[in-house]
Amino acid sequence: MKHWIYFLLALGLVVGCASQKNPKNLQTPASDSDTVRIANDSLEYEILIIEPGFNTWLATQRPRGYYEQVWLENRNIFMVTEYNNRVLNNTQYDPNLYILQIDYERGVDYGYEVNYLLYNWFQFFQQQYNQKLR
Repeated sequence: MKHWIYFLLALGLVVGCASQKNPKNLQTPASDSDTVRIANDSLEYEILIIEPGFNTWLATQRPRGYYEQVWLENRNIFMVTEYNNRVLNNTQYDPNLYILQIDYERGVDYGYEVNYLLYNWFQFFQQQYNQKLR
């Protein structure tokens, strides 16, 4: 089964462009350093995170290895479920923030790196856009 999580790419582009509060002349375009790409050809999935400021923010968070993979998976299942519910309920939640559903399945071993970055992206998303997925 293919697991393509392109929502992060679309979300980063739409939210990054739609939610800018700075005047146009103060905006800086996203650079390669704002892009995180994770791919695993054997499982046929790819995650692209294009979110201005994510890499800088990630550098201030707890390091890789701090959380157990099982803990990250459990948190991600919970947050993916809530996120997907908000995508489906676009009259109650901002459709510019909740664009595409995330294809993340319980029981699939996505590996530590994917779970770590997805968990931290959810933390960044909640903080950056004042959302609570809990």
